[in-house]
This record gives sequence, C-alpha cells and structure tokens, in this order.
Amino acid sequence: MTAAPVLLEVVTPQGETIGEAEKLSVHRQPGTLHRAFSVFLFAPDGRMLLQRRALTKYHSAGVWSNTCCGHPHPGEDPAAAATRRTREELGLTPRGLRAAGTVVYHHADEASGLVEHEYNHLFVGVTSLAPRPDPAEVHETALVDAAGLGALRRRAPFSAWFPTVLAAALPDIRRTAPAGGW
Repeated sequence: MTAAPVLLEVVTPQGETIGEAEKLSVHRQPGTLHRAFSVFLFAPDGRMLLQRRALTKYHSAGVWSNTCCGHPHPGEDPAAAATRRTREELGLTPRGLRAAGTVVYHHADEASGLVEHEYNHLFVGVTSLAPRPDPAEVHETALVDAAGLGALRRRAPFSAWFPTVLAAALPDIRRTAPAGGW
C-alpha cells in the first residue's frame, strides 16, 4: 500500500492560497512558494530551545535549527500546525504561542539540492517543560542564550533558513526572552 502524498498550500508572495502541491515537488529546483511555520520556544531563563534535525531526514539532515518548523496541512491554521508539530517532534505542547510576523525567503540546501521557498509564519513562546524528542525527527536538542547560539553557529552547521527566520522573529524574541541576551 502506497502512502498518500503529503500536500502543502501553494501561496502568493502576499500569503494568499492559490493551490496545493505535493511536498517534495515544491522543494525541488527552482522551488515553489508554499506556506510554512517556524517556532522559537524559550526556557523561563531566556535560553532558546534548538533542535538538531534527525540524521535520517531527507532534507537538511543533521543540522541545527530553531525549535520546530514545518508546514500546515491545506486549510490548517498555521498556529494550530505549529502546536501540532511541536508536540509531534519534541513531545511539547506549547501554550500561549504568539505570532511574530511572517517572512518570505528562497534558500537552497546545498547538501540535498532541495529548495526552501516559503511564506513562513513565525511563532514565539515560553515553556518550562523538558523536550521528549521523537528520534525520527530530532537527533538532539540544546538550550542556548545569545552567546551560546553564536558559539554553536561557529562550530556546527545550521539550516539554510535559520538566519532568515531568526532575524525576522528577533523583535518578538527580545520581548519574549530578554534574559537570554537577544
């Protein structure tokens, strides 16, 4: 039995849904603009929860990235999708996620040859719960303040989209987790 294809929302640069396409097809060169989300969760002391993607992922395997990222199902609210995937990947059900804007980008992943061309909804929040990662999704996690993030970025690879989503969410990150030195 073949698994049903995973469909994503194809969108305009303004975020208006104009159709659906299969997940892998939107990530092939040259990339199709589609809806996505990125979550940044923080410990009460202001440290950011990062994840290192599972080594078996077909895309951006083994690289560090923000707490969680993914794609809503067609018609699914991005905040609901962000909550769902954070629970699935990290065993955390974030409460009080706040929208932190949107950002559009087009980044190639050199290792896989795939492309991230996304209209990305950004979310920030705080959790005091310890993650329980699904090993099929997450290889490891880390809690870092701003200085720790800088040190990790100098010694380890990060997802192609991480610098863009971090910069776009930074004003809300600073309001959410000022103790982290953001």
